[in-house]
Amino acid sequence: MITLRGLTKRYGDKTAVHDLTLDIAPGKVTGFLGPNGAGKSTTMRMVLGLDHPTAGRALVGGRPYADLRHPLREVGALLDAKAVHPGRPARKHLLAMARSNGLPERRVEEVLATVGLESVAARRAGSYSLGMGQRLGIAGALLGDPAVLMFDEPVNGLDPDGVLWVRRLMRSLAAEGRTVFVSSHLMSEMQLTADRLVVIGKGRLIADAPVAEVIAGSSRNSVRVRSPHAARLRTRLLAEHAEVTRIGEQELRVTGTPLERIGLISHEIGVPLYELSAQEASLEEAYMELTGTSVEYAAPAPPEHDARA
Repeated sequence: MITLRGLTKRYGDKTAVHDLTLDIAPGKVTGFLGPNGAGKSTTMRMVLGLDHPTAGRALVGGRPYADLRHPLREVGALLDAKAVHPGRPARKHLLAMARSNGLPERRVEEVLATVGLESVAARRAGSYSLGMGQRLGIAGALLGDPAVLMFDEPVNGLDPDGVLWVRRLMRSLAAEGRTVFVSSHLMSEMQLTADRLVVIGKGRLIADAPVAEVIAGSSRNSVRVRSPHAARLRTRLLAEHAEVTRIGEQELRVTGTPLERIGLISHEIGVPLYELSAQEASLEEAYMELTGTSVEYAAPAPPEHDARA
């Protein structure tokens, strides 16, 4: 487990992380989301002892990282896929890590096989593509077979097959009872991978909840209704203080009223339905609502152009 208590980091007059209190539990994939500059990487660096907090504590298994007797066996991390000497072959890079942490050499071959780099392990890391570098970084995180794993943007540079592989890996590691903490800007991937989400903005906690709960809180959730008597149904729904948007002659978009209640109302007033379906917001839509006021580096929207012009 990763435990944060009042974790705060200031750089001069700028507060990068503000009073974060969280428990990142084992047995789940916890997604770590936030705009650029929100404090995600700084938080992860403090967990690993690379940055020192101004206030508060970051603990791994109940202890500061610096107090762990065998760190690589207790927590594995990928924060920067380029943090490898470019002239060193991948296998030798992992061997150096293994020997310095008292791990058997066979473990190097095991993790190379896990990430699919056995055939290129003799190549220098500097010749690797971004995706191959990510795989090497993941191999390093897995090397000590730790109970806690942290990944900062692990799917950057991976092709669709690689993204799917990472998703399955994260979920399999969590299923083994490990703590898996993953940051990403790919909302669609987090929706498929994570069990729980931690969302921060400008260093402050915005949300800490299961993925389904975060999505359920979005105002973009609605109900699609199609009926030959849509106007009549709309009048009744408005009387119940529902938010109703007329989409077409026979279609309505309803928010603020459960699908079940809409079905009962249509039955009560004798209005037949062609369709009654829940339209769930995407995680991206829910995330944009949550972080809309927390984006530090917002650019103006590009002008729209008519593709038919």
